[in-house]
Amino acid sequence: MSIVRRNEEKPLVRKKLFGGEGEVEMHVILDGEKEMYGKGRVFNHCVLAPGAEIGWHVHHGDGECYYILRGEGEYSDNGRIVTLRAGDMSFVGDGEGHAMKNCGSEDLEAIALILYK
Repeated sequence: MSIVRRNEEKPLVRKKLFGGEGEVEMHVILDGEKEMYGKGRVFNHCVLAPGAEIGWHVHHGDGECYYILRGEGEYSDNGRIVTLRAGDMSFVGDGEGHAMKNCGSEDLEAIALILYK
């Protein structure tokens, strides 16, 4: 399987993702199970405008990593609040929950990767 995905492709826009405020723009890197050899379901470049958030959610049967590319966010790690900045990484495993909000004045950009347990 060979894939070339151009940066010009229209991103997915999710409003109130998991009940969070605002919109999350998602640029697909790999599109789900088929392109991830059945090992995961999400590999996206996400953009949150100031004030936008990914609401609280718990993972079941998988785990999620956020790698921060740009900006600053307030991250809830199973209810413990930490600040994530460019170069930081978070991971939440099966049965755990998290959320993230852009508290800065510029876009927050992150890579989101969800892999099956």
